[in-house]
Amino acid sequence: MTQSASQPVARALISVSDKTGLLDLARALAASGTEILSTGGSARTLREAGIPVKEVSEHTGFPEILDGRVKTLVPQIHGGILGRRDLEDHVQQMQAHGIAPIDLVAVNLYPFEATVASGAGAEDCIENIDIGGPALIRAAAKNHGHVAILTDPAQYADVIAALKEGGTTLEARRALAGAAYARTAAYDAAIAAWFAGQRGEQFPDRLTLAGQRREILRYGENPHQQAAFYTDGTTRPGIATAEQIQGKALSYNNLNDTDAAFEAVAEFDAPAVVIVKHANPCGVATGRSLAAAWDHALRCDPVSAFGGIVAVNRELDEETAARISSIFTEVIVAPSADAGAREILSRKKNLRLLLTGGLPDPTEGGMTVRSVAGGFLAQTRDNGRIAPDALKVVTKRVPSPAELADLIFAFRVAKHVKSNAIVYAKDQATVGIGAGQMSRVDSARIAASKSGEAAKASGAGQPLTVGSVAASDAFFPFADGLETIVNAGATAVIQPGGSIRDDEVIAAADAAGIAMVFTGMRHFRH
Repeated sequence: MTQSASQPVARALISVSDKTGLLDLARALAASGTEILSTGGSARTLREAGIPVKEVSEHTGFPEILDGRVKTLVPQIHGGILGRRDLEDHVQQMQAHGIAPIDLVAVNLYPFEATVASGAGAEDCIENIDIGGPALIRAAAKNHGHVAILTDPAQYADVIAALKEGGTTLEARRALAGAAYARTAAYDAAIAAWFAGQRGEQFPDRLTLAGQRREILRYGENPHQQAAFYTDGTTRPGIATAEQIQGKALSYNNLNDTDAAFEAVAEFDAPAVVIVKHANPCGVATGRSLAAAWDHALRCDPVSAFGGIVAVNRELDEETAARISSIFTEVIVAPSADAGAREILSRKKNLRLLLTGGLPDPTEGGMTVRSVAGGFLAQTRDNGRIAPDALKVVTKRVPSPAELADLIFAFRVAKHVKSNAIVYAKDQATVGIGAGQMSRVDSARIAASKSGEAAKASGAGQPLTVGSVAASDAFFPFADGLETIVNAGATAVIQPGGSIRDDEVIAAADAAGIAMVFTGMRHFRH
């Protein structure tokens, strides 16, 4: 048989937990003269709809046992699926044992992933581990030369159309088989991950990653690269849970930057705005309102904000939407948006508005993964937070309450800035950000330089860093980085500490009369 030649479907087995599209498929099968075998709830649904169906137990002569755990794991079913019609020996054996061929199998699995996500107990999770379903899927996929395997209601429409043309083609069955194995692989990966979690094992010997493709992207980081967006089934609010309300399709870089922005804005309890450009914050602020926070965040680096990504941690309101839309913005991401905000943003046809339905918990655990040549690196999420009473004052001068609040704010921002990171902040707003430099001194200088440019743009009489505090994501290996910060006008510094030259750095801070605190926690972000 050629790939394009159609093979009729004389007999089909249907056993689905998700009944979406079931009746349409079954009616098409019945109309084509196909005998339908089914089990339990699927058979009952078909029978109630008036569609002819034969119970599997009637077909096999063997009843369902063990509370339905065993119903299709019998030779009459698996022999009918696995038997090759092009091998005379197989045909003779099937006839000798009264095994009828099965040409189509429609199975979707017990909802194990959904059961785990619901917070169900271990017993319920185990009962939702499907055994017969994966066995049927794998058998049908292996024998795709003769059997079509459906594992997703989204596949039904194409098969229904094929039935009207006389049956399924080898090419179509091969594609269905590939999708089937991908489904069972993802299912087993979810089960393995659950068992590892039950044992408290963060990094098992075998780590299997599974994702569901949401969309093919126009291209990757650059136009010559191909890309796609996959979701992993977790419910952490963010780009995977977001509904795109308006705007053109999101690019690879849009998604990456939007994720960075939304994770950063979730760090703050007060109304907050984060502006991101190329995965780095270029302005962060909290305020009495989102509109006030936007004004202060934009002031930090209005040049870089052009064409940026904006994240907010409250429902987007009309006033804030109007202010954001006054400059060119690629994406706005928020938990929700009111009617006024939506109406204003609808005038910007290309601006993407994403609503996530909630905020991620920045203290929540989890895993992040990055590919390297020959494998990938896995680590726990950087969910570290420093409480004020955990800070160690190492200088003669103690930070004031206002400085202390700004220090904690700046250190939370630094957690989301590419290393080496230096963040200047004042009144709960960034006033200078230096990111991604090989030298910490260069990061401090760049941030101060940008602050001067922003001051000129806003008509301020002096650089915004004057009277600010500064955060460093890692320790200062030498005093020169701290001295650069002092020269920029900062009055207090927060850093992890831990350098062999900490004493030199502390002495430099004391000589300048500034306050400095150690966190004991580093926030490298590469």
